[in-house]
Formats: sequence, structure tokens, C-alpha cells
Amino acid sequence: MQTSVKVPLATRKAALEARLSELGARLELIERELDSHHNPDWEDLAVEREPDEVLEATGIAGQAEIPQIRAALARIADGTYGVCALCGADIPQARLDALPWTPFCRECAA
Repeated sequence: MQTSVKVPLATRKAALEARLSELGARLELIERELDSHHNPDWEDLAVEREPDEVLEATGIAGQAEIPQIRAALARIADGTYGVCALCGADIPQARLDALPWTPFCRECAA
């Protein structure tokens, strides 16, 4: 059985801030790409728009992740990061490694 190494809070915070920045840049690129289709030829426009559903889905997922990251950063600021919002137990490091923005332990998330 492998035990998880405790990641310093400053490292978690930096990783969350980097992810937030990455998502912001990605969403900006997606928005520009989706707005860039102005081909007057309907057939060409249809071909250009084929990958738009994937871009839109990626954008929606990113938009859903941003508030979760902001909430995790707020928990870091107020000292409650890593503590389950429902039961008050410590969230295991392995869970925080997988979902660094989670406010719940595994049992409460189920």
C-alpha cells in the first residue's frame, strides 16, 4: 500500500491558481475560435463548424471547473481547505491529488 505524500498548501494554491489561469486562456481561445466562422459559403461554413460541438463541450466543462477552483482558493484563504464541508473530516491527500478543488471527503461525495 502506497501512502500519499502531504503536499504543502502553498503548492496546492499555486497549482489551483495555475489551473485557473490555464482555463481562462483556454476559454478565451475557444470563444475566439467559435466566433471566427464567417464564411459566406454554406458548405464551407458547415465544414468549419464541425468541431464546434467539441469546443463548446470543452468550454462548458471549463466554465463549471472555474467556480470550483475559486471556492477551493477561498477555502485555502479561510483555513478550511482539506476539511470535508459536510462531516468535518480531513480529506485524504490522494483525493486532493485527484480532485484538488473538492470540498468533500470520499464518503460524503458519494
